[in-house]
Amino acid sequence: AFREQLAEKLRRGELPRGVRYLVCADPPGPRIGNGGSTLHTLRCLEEQYGDQWTSFTVLIIHSGGYSQRLPNASALGKIFMALPLGDPVFQMLELKLAMYIDFPRHMKPGVLITCSDDIELYSTGVTETIAFDKPGFTALAHPSDLAVGTTHGVFVLDPSSFSGKGGLEYVSCHRFLHKPAVETMRQSGAVCARGDRPQLSSSGNSGDSGMASECVYTDSVFYIDHSTAKQLLMFYKQMGTLCCEIDAYGDFLQALGPGATPDYTENTSNVTKEDSGLVEVRQQLYSLLQGTALNVIVLNNSQFYHIGTTQEYLFHFTAESKLRFELDLLPVAFSIFPDTAEALARSSVIQSILEPGCVVGPGSVIEYSRLGPEVSVGKSSIVSGSYINFSVDIPSNCFLSSVSVKINDGVEYVTMVFGVGDDLKKSVKSLSDIRSLQFFGASLPECLELWSIEASDQLFSSKDTRLGLWTARIFPVCSTLSESVRMSLKMLNSLQHMSAFKLSGFQLLSVEEMLAYKDVEDMLKFRKQIYDEICLQRQKEKSDF
Repeated sequence: AFREQLAEKLRRGELPRGVRYLVCADPPGPRIGNGGSTLHTLRCLEEQYGDQWTSFTVLIIHSGGYSQRLPNASALGKIFMALPLGDPVFQMLELKLAMYIDFPRHMKPGVLITCSDDIELYSTGVTETIAFDKPGFTALAHPSDLAVGTTHGVFVLDPSSFSGKGGLEYVSCHRFLHKPAVETMRQSGAVCARGDRPQLSSSGNSGDSGMASECVYTDSVFYIDHSTAKQLLMFYKQMGTLCCEIDAYGDFLQALGPGATPDYTENTSNVTKEDSGLVEVRQQLYSLLQGTALNVIVLNNSQFYHIGTTQEYLFHFTAESKLRFELDLLPVAFSIFPDTAEALARSSVIQSILEPGCVVGPGSVIEYSRLGPEVSVGKSSIVSGSYINFSVDIPSNCFLSSVSVKINDGVEYVTMVFGVGDDLKKSVKSLSDIRSLQFFGASLPECLELWSIEASDQLFSSKDTRLGLWTARIFPVCSTLSESVRMSLKMLNSLQHMSAFKLSGFQLLSVEEMLAYKDVEDMLKFRKQIYDEICLQRQKEKSDF
C-alpha cells in the first residue's frame, strides 16, 4: 500500500524527486516495537545501498501500528492521512517533509527519527539554525505542561548550559526520563520555571491551555549520527533474531547522558506483552549506549501536536484549535462542494464530492467520500472512503469508514461503524465479560441480540483470547460500496430505535479481518476517481471563467 501510494505521488509530482524512498516492513514474527523497526531499517539501508549509506542523511518515519484509535488511517497508513490543506490535498508525509525541509543541509550523515502522527511547529530567530551535526544523539525539546510530560519523554537538562531564553538553545542533557510521574520529574530536577518570554503552550489534547508557571521539556524528533547508528546495526546483526518489543524512545534514550542508570531495564510496566528476553536486550543496549552523548536542542517557542485518536483528529481539524490557525487548515480542501450544500461552521471536507442538498453538521470531518443530495451528517462525526447515494441521517458522534476487500476472487466492500469514542483497543479474556465492551453507547451483547448474532467463540477473529470490538465479526460484506454503507448504518439505526435488524444472512468480518483482506488497489482507485473528477471540474470552471 505504501509503495503504491509513493509511486502515485511521484507520478503526480507531489513529492521531491531527488530523494530515495524506501519502504521497510518489519520482519515476520513477533512484534519488535519502533526501536526494533529502527534497527531493522538500518539493516535494510545497508542491504539496499551497501557502503553508500555511510554518506546518507536519512529520515525514518515510523508508520506501522494498527491505528486502532484512528481507524480511518488503518488500511492505507497514518503517514498517508489527508490534511485539510493544500490543493491537491497534503497528506501527513508532505507536511513532515515541509516541516523538516531545512534540516538536511545542516545535518551530518545519520538518521532522524520521527513518528507519522505528530506535528512539531516552532519559530526561531533569523540567525538561529537547527543543526544535527554532533556525535551521538541529538533531540528536539519542547516546553510542555507537567501533565503532558507523564505521557512523553522528559529531558533533565544540565542547568549550567541552559538559560531558558531565546528561541533556540543547544543544551547538554543529564538524563532522559520515559513517561515519568510528576513526583519523579520534580526529584530528578526536570521541572523548570517558565521564562517570562511569550510562548506557545504545549498541552496534549487541546493545545490551547493557559500558561502554567512550570514546565518540563518533552521529546519529539531525534537524530543519531552515522557512527552511533552503525554501532546499533552491528548490535542488531549480532543478536540474530529480535523477539521482543523495543521502544526507540524509552530503550535508546534512557541509556544516554551522564545521569543514566540501568534501573529502567527492569521496569516492564508499559510494555504490551512482556516478551522473552526484554530485560536482557535492554541491558545489552544500555551497556552499548552508555556514555554516548545526548545533545538537546531546546525550542523555547515551539508546539508539539499529536493526531493519533479520533478525538484529537476532530479537535484539530474542526475546533478553533491553535494547530488549525497555525497551519491555516481549510473548512473545504480540494473538494466539489456546491453552494447549495450546507457545511455548518467548523466542519472539514477533504477531497470529497458533495451533491447539492447534502448537509454536514458542525465539527464533522468528511474525507475521500461521495455524499448524495439527501445525506445529512450529524455533529462530530467522521466519514471516510464512503459512497452514500441514498437518503440517510448519519447520527452525531459516528465513525464510519469503508474498506474494499478481496476474499474470493472479486472485490467486495465492508464498512466499519462505531461511536467516535468507542475503545477499539479494549479487550476481554472470556465471553462472559463481553458486556463490558461498549458499542455506540450500548453493551455488545445488547447489540448482538438486536442483530440476531450469537455470542460464541466464532464471533471473534483473534487466534488468542483477545475479545474486543477490533476482533468482533459484526460487519456485513456487500457487493457494492454504497450497499455496505447502507447495511452498516442500518445496524446503528436498529440500536438507536431498539428494533431488530437481522445480520444472520451475511458474511460478517471483524475490523482485524477487513485489514487482512483489504484490496489496496481498489481503495486507491476510488480515491483517484474522486481526484480526477475534481481536477476535471476545476478545468471546466477555469475555461468557463
